[in-house]
Amino acid sequence: MRDLVACTRAELLRLRKWPAFWIVLGTWILLNLTFAYLFNYLAYTTGDSSRMSNGQPREVLLRQMLPAAVPEVFTQGMAMFGGALMLVLGALAVGSGYGWGTWKTVLTQGPSRAAALGGVVLSLAVTVVALVLVAFVADTGVAALIGATRDQSLALPSAGRVLLGIVSGSAILGMWTLAGALIGAIARGPALAVGLGLVWVLVVENLLRGVAGIFTPIRALTDHLPGTAAGSLAGSLRTTTGPATPGVLDILTRGESLIVLAIYLALFAAGTIWLVRRRDMI
Repeated sequence: MRDLVACTRAELLRLRKWPAFWIVLGTWILLNLTFAYLFNYLAYTTGDSSRMSNGQPREVLLRQMLPAAVPEVFTQGMAMFGGALMLVLGALAVGSGYGWGTWKTVLTQGPSRAAALGGVVLSLAVTVVALVLVAFVADTGVAALIGATRDQSLALPSAGRVLLGIVSGSAILGMWTLAGALIGAIARGPALAVGLGLVWVLVVENLLRGVAGIFTPIRALTDHLPGTAAGSLAGSLRTTTGPATPGVLDILTRGESLIVLAIYLALFAAGTIWLVRRRDMI
């Protein structure tokens, strides 16, 4: 346990000193605010009141930019775009150790492989939760500003809704982060891992779900893919009808999505630790 705590602290220090770490996290916060609020606000202010703005009536669009809607809104981009960025972070966190030769150094200094990889997994978990909390606070602040300028209600969502949004966001981004860590361990490098991960998130799963629409025998598989579970969990928080953000689905129920994501979280974390323990570093 002492080795695990020490490895976790060391890994958190390494991540904090790593420019790529802040670039990935900052990019997600920026994209989240841009697509969730900036573009919607521009669509609202420039749209004709008699027409639909951004696929939604203007009053619905405004309601989605208020503080009460933050748990729903800030999770919508996590299923695909936020997940892709966090997969990149996970792949870099593990895969870079092979390219730089740091895994060999770490594993010859005393801590076991399980403790060293456990430290990576725990540090990534802390990062994900912190990122979700920061995104929630940032979105709430922007939503409050929009509500104040438009003389709208500044009522916050209920505590249960806030908790549901934070847990859902952590589960979605955590799953994709650990998926990237596993791919980084499999590929033994960051570049190939990032490429494979992005192809899976942005292309392969969408193609498989499309094939399932005309070849139903694989439907049971596609309904439980990582992206399907993440998109369904984000979709379960929606309170409006109309076009959904790419990657947001309604295939699984909220409970089913959480169970599937929990299974993937455990499998990806255990798979990463097992693979590095069993394999030579050379």
